[in-house]
Amino acid sequence: MFATAPLRVVAVSAGLSSPSSTRLLADRLAEATRERLAADQDRAVEVQVVELRDLAVSIANHLVTGFPPADLREAIDAVTGADGLIAVSPVFTASYSGLFKSFFDLIENTALTGKPVLIAATGGTPRHSLVLDHAMRPLFAYLRAVTLPTSVYAASEDWGAPGDEYAEGLPSRIRRAGGELASAVTGRTVSGATRAATLDDGEDAVVPFAQQLAALRVN
Repeated sequence: MFATAPLRVVAVSAGLSSPSSTRLLADRLAEATRERLAADQDRAVEVQVVELRDLAVSIANHLVTGFPPADLREAIDAVTGADGLIAVSPVFTASYSGLFKSFFDLIENTALTGKPVLIAATGGTPRHSLVLDHAMRPLFAYLRAVTLPTSVYAASEDWGAPGDEYAEGLPSRIRRAGGELASAVTGRTVSGATRAATLDDGEDAVVPFAQQLAALRVN
């Protein structure tokens, strides 16, 4: 009997401080994804976090010389070989960080084709949440990855906040996003939310995510 390779989930954290709210968000998203994968199927799940802060010098050297040091090569291989990717950046001047951009500049523009990616960001104020749709989604669209419907932005006030009747709290958003990534990795319909799709959602709501991936690869 052949052994089944484990599912690999890689989280990229571009936080600069230690400890970092960006790393904390990456860890929680990775854990939510791992828990959902473990509950929904029988394959082993491997989770790896790539801390860009530790690779800053290697990234700069590669940009100058064109040759990646061994630690950076391992990180790039982990990202491009993952079954699912989580990408988390702090917000600087209304966009992702320079360290985050520099790392993904080193990824071949076809290396992430069809790969499901969960994007997330951290910042001091909720006003910067548009970075997810205005900066991060276009970046991964250029890399031909498939960004998931739910993205997660965590402002300083979100940590420890229970939420209210009009908005989900951060833990709920993390669980929903992790569920969507797990479903995408295993080829099922993306449905991190608790309810099932209905006719009111339209036909697109019940198209299996695997079909969406196949259509992207054909195009």
